[in-house]
Amino acid sequence: MDDVLDRKRALCLLQIMETGSVRGAADVLAVDPSMVSRTVARLEQDTGLVLLERRGRGVVVTDAGRMLALFARRQQDLHDTFVAEVNSLKNAQSGHLDLVLGEGTLDMVMGPVLQDFVKAHGDVRYHVKVAGTEEAVQCILEDRAHIGIVFQPPADARLRSHHARLAPVRVHVRKGHPLASHSGPLTLADLAPYPGAALEESFGVRKHIQAAELEENVRLQPMLTTNSFKVLWDFAVMGLGYIMTPRSIPLQGVALDTLVSLPLASPVLNHSQLHVVTRSGRPLSPVASQLLRHMVGVFSAA
Repeated sequence: MDDVLDRKRALCLLQIMETGSVRGAADVLAVDPSMVSRTVARLEQDTGLVLLERRGRGVVVTDAGRMLALFARRQQDLHDTFVAEVNSLKNAQSGHLDLVLGEGTLDMVMGPVLQDFVKAHGDVRYHVKVAGTEEAVQCILEDRAHIGIVFQPPADARLRSHHARLAPVRVHVRKGHPLASHSGPLTLADLAPYPGAALEESFGVRKHIQAAELEENVRLQPMLTTNSFKVLWDFAVMGLGYIMTPRSIPLQGVALDTLVSLPLASPVLNHSQLHVVTRSGRPLSPVASQLLRHMVGVFSAA
């Protein structure tokens, strides 16, 4: 049936049903009545159905004709809806955005980037997933997220970096900790005698620190490992030991008043970066492209 049902011809039949006559349909369609009659006759030939019943000088749509006309109306409604949605996307007025962010990047995204964008794009729906580097990269590569902010992503040709921001790793300890009075940048060997907390190995920060350990031939043994930045900060605030996070994660609240941030000597840890990434070759919708440009603009100006 799909092969023989011409949508334009079916819409002609719909006009006959809605206006009540061939002439009425012809007036709406701005064509000659004879063309309407020929169109319906061709449609009857294509479908093998009787669509119009002649009664005197007029016509009545048969049950089969009514069913076909209603089908044509549903098709037209779907077509109109699709066109409206496409036009809306072209104008970047609506859509759905999936973002994947490291927990430590939330403060640099929610307020500085998303606040104004969300206000300006009220018809857009958002999903923000918090994940470590490994999971975030998988979300991007599997098209489960349009845009990601990832700490030290792997060198993968399938990833495209749109912006890189220096995010050197710093040590954080409570004021009064022996390391707080250390003069000059710390080596990892300086940290080794003290208890520390670290993120799980699925996080880019932990992998990067492990790379620095290999370079300095030092093996740090965290007292506590976690997948939560909050647990990490609480560990340091309570004076239980040191933690290491990128400088891009600012001290706030109790941590700001309680902790001190100390530089490291490691070239590896001093040149770490946060990247704004998408899947290479993935075409982004207009609204996703607009958010990407906005995000890169904000980060570039910071």
